[in-house]
Amino acid sequence: MNAIQTINAHRSIRKYTDQPVSNQLLNKILEAGTRASTTGNMQVYSIIVSTKDDIKKALSPAHFNQPSITQAPVVLTFCADYNRFNKWCRQRKAEPGYNNFLSFITGAIDALLAAQNVCIAAESEGLGLCYFGTTTYNADQIIDVLHLPKGVVPVATVTIGYPAENPALTDRLPLEAVVHHETYHDYSSEAIDKIYSEKENNPVYQNFVEENHKETLAQVFTDIRYKKADNEHFSEVLLKVLKAQGFL
Repeated sequence: MNAIQTINAHRSIRKYTDQPVSNQLLNKILEAGTRASTTGNMQVYSIIVSTKDDIKKALSPAHFNQPSITQAPVVLTFCADYNRFNKWCRQRKAEPGYNNFLSFITGAIDALLAAQNVCIAAESEGLGLCYFGTTTYNADQIIDVLHLPKGVVPVATVTIGYPAENPALTDRLPLEAVVHHETYHDYSSEAIDKIYSEKENNPVYQNFVEENHKETLAQVFTDIRYKKADNEHFSEVLLKVLKAQGFL
């Protein structure tokens, strides 16, 4: 498959076979990750590779004990990392000024671009993967487990392995929902209805609404899956992490 075919065939894999991922293949995939675009060619990110059972088990609570974390042969934690760059600057008589929020965002973008390259490379080699958004929820726990020094903050986690399942493709909004030509065009009520109609009429999501005793799918998101109280709590956790790690 070419790159576009690989991307369009993406699906989240949460169950893996016992077949290990060879170091040669893993390094090939990670090398592809390092070819991602990066601000100023600084590469202010690091990738923590976890394959040992004890480390994966220690990481699991930070990801709400989702089985994939311990079952996958490889767990990759992508981090915004100024620790390395700051040390290089100081060893070359240059005083870094990256202890600020903008620098964290720069490092996070670099890390996520590298993560996406890794994902595409892994799938092109027949591996399956799953992205975990829980990383920023419990970044403090991950910092402790992985011994991340000041200047390093985890921003994404990806499990990798040979698939033991072949789930259906996850739905996506139509192109018109996310693409704006020339300038941003705000959404009318009619446009919102049209954009979300296919999702709302999907039997899977209709079951979500029924199972959660809600009136609409939107209420499942706001009242059950991503509640305001949870968002505020994890925001506070992340802000404390950024302060402790030297970005605020």
